[in-house]
Amino acid sequence: MIAAFGAYFCAYGFRKPFTADPHAGEFFFGIDFKTILIVSQVMGYTVSKFIGIKVVSEITPRHRVRALLVLIGIAQIALLLFAVVPAPWNGLCLFLNGLPLGMTFGMVLGFLEGRVQSEALTAGLCCSFIISGGFMKSVGAWLLGAQVSQAWMPSVAGFIFIVPMVIFTWMLSKIPPPTRSDEEARCERVPMDARARSAFFMRYATGLSLLALVYLLTTILRSLRDDFAPEIWAGLGVMKEPEKYALSETVVGLIVTIAMGAIVFMRNNRTAFFAGLLLSAAGFLISAAVLTGLSFGLVSPFMFMVLSGLGIYFPYIAVHTCVFERLIAMTRDKGNIGYLLYLVDAFGYLGYVVVLLAKGVLKKNVDVFELFKTSNWLIAAVSLVMLGIVWRYFANRCAAPSGVNPSEPCDAAVTA
Repeated sequence: MIAAFGAYFCAYGFRKPFTADPHAGEFFFGIDFKTILIVSQVMGYTVSKFIGIKVVSEITPRHRVRALLVLIGIAQIALLLFAVVPAPWNGLCLFLNGLPLGMTFGMVLGFLEGRVQSEALTAGLCCSFIISGGFMKSVGAWLLGAQVSQAWMPSVAGFIFIVPMVIFTWMLSKIPPPTRSDEEARCERVPMDARARSAFFMRYATGLSLLALVYLLTTILRSLRDDFAPEIWAGLGVMKEPEKYALSETVVGLIVTIAMGAIVFMRNNRTAFFAGLLLSAAGFLISAAVLTGLSFGLVSPFMFMVLSGLGIYFPYIAVHTCVFERLIAMTRDKGNIGYLLYLVDAFGYLGYVVVLLAKGVLKKNVDVFELFKTSNWLIAAVSLVMLGIVWRYFANRCAAPSGVNPSEPCDAAVTA
């Protein structure tokens, strides 16, 4: 857990610090410059997710460490180019930065899945990107306060994390493979070629499509909150307090990690799968409650950021930790989480790119805080309906087995 948390935490040091700089008043082609930079990086990230559907699902364990270090190296080179290429063309360098970084999560996750402790391990991994988002903004703000230029700040931040990134990657290389008892409880995880990926998707097409749509909407909301945190804090009346970014996300990360990691104690895979869906629904209910509280002046800015974070990250992290992990374990289909996560991630980030482009093109002075609140209301309502349909689909598709043995397949897998 320490190795995975540390490696992905450091990976964010090559991705997020630049978002601490608001680039206030800078417009190119009629679009806010910060939006240009974020869209460019997210587009690279999105392309990376589509590539990762193949690369991450097919890569063998012995190649993961080398691939991870190569991806980080390419990302840092792109940040160096960002520093020397004049604006706005250096935005293209962030596309090159996002292109390798989009596959780093899948490389790290491959070391953790298919184990009896997978939820706890993956919850620790996911805690890294909840906490690191705010932490890296604080790093970026600190470097700017130390008189590092806007252009050089992202690459300087990257250099800070190179050595710890290598150390944590070395630690990952020492993690042993899943044991025989892990495979009996959670099903053996194997690389998936194109035929295996297609067959898996077609068996559960309806449920996976609706889950992908919920995840797409959640990714849009999560990315808005993450990339425009300074603007959201400003909308709440909090200005220039970078330490709050890290503090609020640390609280969110700890709560989500404990909640999702606790599912590891559920031995029955079917029960744990539906528990993941229930926690996802709870997240959207929290979002609706905190928005209501804000409208009546019942929550402070800090409490709003914490509770809105919980509302977003409960469903977002549930997909990463238990929903897909227990879906494979429940159905006993041979495959890996990398394929399923990158399938939904690709379309999730594609949706976020569309939102950012619309925001930048349609109106220069879009109020990000109001956009965030309105989106939160709509996404919570729509997602709760879709989760209800997903619950019914898998309840019928994967009827409860006759026993409590977690290695017993559901009816759908037997029929397939």
